[in-house]
Amino acid sequence: MSGAAQRGSLGPMPRGRAMETIDERIVAAAPATMFDVARDVESWPAHLRHYRYVRFRAPSPEGLPVVEMSAYRHFGPIGWPTWWLSLMELIPERPAIRFRHIGGMTREMDVEWSFEPVAAGTRVRIVHAWDGPRWPLIGVHAARHVIGPVFIHGIASRTLAGLAEVAERAALRAGDSS
Repeated sequence: MSGAAQRGSLGPMPRGRAMETIDERIVAAAPATMFDVARDVESWPAHLRHYRYVRFRAPSPEGLPVVEMSAYRHFGPIGWPTWWLSLMELIPERPAIRFRHIGGMTREMDVEWSFEPVAAGTRVRIVHAWDGPRWPLIGVHAARHVIGPVFIHGIASRTLAGLAEVAERAALRAGDSS
């Protein structure tokens, strides 16, 4: 994360949002290994074919890193480009990574990556919580039935699978599977 120190905090994940998606996977690597792979967001495009780019911008006034991301949501051979801007917080003591989208279609979405030790390695869980776009009458419906399950889950599940492969390869090289 470009070595920048962070000062602010996004706080706990909000509860009771209109839309919530959860992507989860057991990864055959220690939590520290998986956390290190996931926190290195600038390297995601090198590992993940569906990512177009990840760039850090100037930190927020609160001192949190601001990261611009773009990925494709593939529908067969056709990729639909997506873009968002987020605040990012690393919480190494848990470990967890928090994002709050501050730009793009998913503005005001909260995201948390958590890393729980389990016998087989690490349970990685990605939670996206959002009240949907501010579209009268259809915003919540669009979030729950299209944006969440089709776009967010479609991108997050591929991201988790790809980064899990990177962490598992690193764990095998280091002899660190749990």
